Amino acid sequence: MTKEDLMARAQEAAGLAYAPYSNFFVGAAIETNDGRVFTGCNVENASYGLGRCAEQTAIQKMVSEGVKTFARIAVFTRASPPSSPCGACRQILFEFAPDAIVYMTNHNGEVLESTVRALLPLGFGPQDLKSTT
Repeated sequence: MTKEDLMARAQEAAGLAYAPYSNFFVGAAIETNDGRVFTGCNVENASYGLGRCAEQTAIQKMVSEGVKTFARIAVFTRASPPSSPCGACRQILFEFAPDAIVYMTNHNGEVLESTVRALLPLGFGPQDLKSTT
């Protein structure tokens, strides 16, 4: 799958977002190491704290299908410049693939590229947990 294909999948996912409060529609598409793609969109709730980000939705779908790592993620918004994943999503992405490539894109065709690790320097992950036994 090309980078452009992955970003197109993220844009399609944004079209499914439920964002009646913020009107900020986000889509994400995760490509796993074996080429599978899992998409997600943001889902808001009248109790704002219960909303779910697009990246989190895609990760939950990936993990629920038995996959625990990924190679790339594309995140689509209509913001200019393109929005990056929020802090909570950066932490969740770091859990599964700190060195994955992140494409941030928008409807104008702008693209920012980074890695999860670069977006969350000194990130905390499973390797930081010490066994208590």
